[in-house]
Amino acid sequence: MESTYVKNLICKVINKSESDNWDDAVMEWEIIDCEEDESCSEMCICGKENIKYLYTIKNIYNANILFPIGSSCIKKFDRKDLREKTTLMEAQFKLLHAVEKNQFLMLSTDLFTRRLLLWLYEEGAFNSKYNNFNGEVDYNFMLKMFNKRNKDDITVAQRKKIAAILLNSIKPFLQDVLACKVR
Repeated sequence: MESTYVKNLICKVINKSESDNWDDAVMEWEIIDCEEDESCSEMCICGKENIKYLYTIKNIYNANILFPIGSSCIKKFDRKDLREKTTLMEAQFKLLHAVEKNQFLMLSTDLFTRRLLLWLYEEGAFNSKYNNFNGEVDYNFMLKMFNKRNKDDITVAQRKKIAAILLNSIKPFLQDVLACKVR
């Protein structure tokens, strides 16, 4: 038996879609933004209260917008691309909070993924005056260090370079791009 939340979600999505059935309607939507509500005071379009991640989705056919929609409801669309995007967006906020709390940042799977490193590269996070605004070398270096099976093999010089990239490139980038999306 479907919950009231699921029924509300299905109804709202279909009402704003071109299609009149759930299976087709879910294919019409893309995630265009995400904010984080640290107080969890918002309510999803389905009616569920206390959501933390507030997604904005847009219909690719009619430009309708649904906001806020929580990550649990995004998962109900049962689309791999949307699940991957929510995972990536939530990882961005997790990394931002670690940076803001001045946590000792390591290139570990606790805070990083290959997809997150790629997103940082594609968005220009590695471009800095220290590398003449060409972040490809730093991205490839960070990816190589992340991929090392034995992190003990990372030399002192490499650790210093990782720390410099994290502090001088990634930290200011995240604060600039994401801090305004935290409520």
